[in-house]
Amino acid sequence: MAGDDSSQEKTEEPTQKRLDKAREDGQIPRSKELTTSVILLLGTGGLMMFGPFMAGRLEAIVRYNFMIDRDAAFDPNLMISHLAHSVGEGMSSLFPLFALLLVGSIVGPLGLGGWLWSTKALAPKMNRMDPAAGLKRMFGPKGMMELVKAVAKVLVILSLAIILLLSMQQDMLDLANMSPLASIVESLRLSGWAAIALSAVTLLIVLVDVPFQIHENSKKLKMSLQDIKDEMKDSEGKPEVKGRIRQLQRELANNRQLSSVPEADVIITNPTHFSVALKYDPQTMQTPIMIAKGVDHLALKIREVANANDIQILESPVLARAIYHTTEVDQEVPSGLYMAVAQVLAYVFQLRNYRKGQGERPVQPRNIDVPKDMRFDP
Repeated sequence: MAGDDSSQEKTEEPTQKRLDKAREDGQIPRSKELTTSVILLLGTGGLMMFGPFMAGRLEAIVRYNFMIDRDAAFDPNLMISHLAHSVGEGMSSLFPLFALLLVGSIVGPLGLGGWLWSTKALAPKMNRMDPAAGLKRMFGPKGMMELVKAVAKVLVILSLAIILLLSMQQDMLDLANMSPLASIVESLRLSGWAAIALSAVTLLIVLVDVPFQIHENSKKLKMSLQDIKDEMKDSEGKPEVKGRIRQLQRELANNRQLSSVPEADVIITNPTHFSVALKYDPQTMQTPIMIAKGVDHLALKIREVANANDIQILESPVLARAIYHTTEVDQEVPSGLYMAVAQVLAYVFQLRNYRKGQGERPVQPRNIDVPKDMRFDP
């Protein structure tokens, strides 16, 4: 039963509809470690790349603000202009690094899960405020994984830091023998490469976290057999609803056909079970067109509409069944039935002229020839 679905084991892969809905709800794999690693690498790389440029600009700002005339120091307006100039220069000097960090904050999430904008993911969820659910998250598999990652990051980074300190020990001792300016430059270089190395080691955490996040998201999306059955039922509709829809469609189609019957030139019947309505205008049509057809109740309705509109009704069981089975509504009569239909239409048009006082009364065709391969015997 659908109500027992919670007890069923979710072993089936999610359907495409389930995946689309999960994405719409913002449920996609994300790795904070990947984003953090990308930002750290781009940030440290940006400092190494733009460091000299930023240092030069900041040095120029300091010189500009300390090298002022005595009179200017007592001019409030000049102080404001100095401040505005310093802020503008400072922002422009830091802009390359900030832009690089912005790119990292965008590229990191896009690396896993891709671009997604979902307002549902931003909506507040009251179950987040449930203390029991919070404890379950903290001490559940995901919470334990976060704890393991945090401990692993500390241990890995601490281990690498010790290794770097040992490998750079001689370089750091050599700083004492350098001039102050050279030692500052060299210490910055060593610090930069150490920061890049420490940032790069976070990729080891990423290599573990990304597969874990993908696995956890896939596990959440798995479905039970009942889930799949319910989804198919929702997609295709319940049988009784589908049956009602088909009934309404048939009724609409029948109503459209009945509305076309007054335009017909002749109704051919068999005479009780089948009725077909033909229309032919020699001025605008190359071949006759069947504009309505029906069996049993609909056949009777076609004849009733025809009688109400003085449409000629002609009994020809073999021809009526042949047209019904070989021709769709609003389609031309098959070429194999041209001669048989021509006999009927010729009689109808002659009878119409006779009623207008033109010509003699025509003889109704009795033995209408229908090809054997187009005969549909009851």
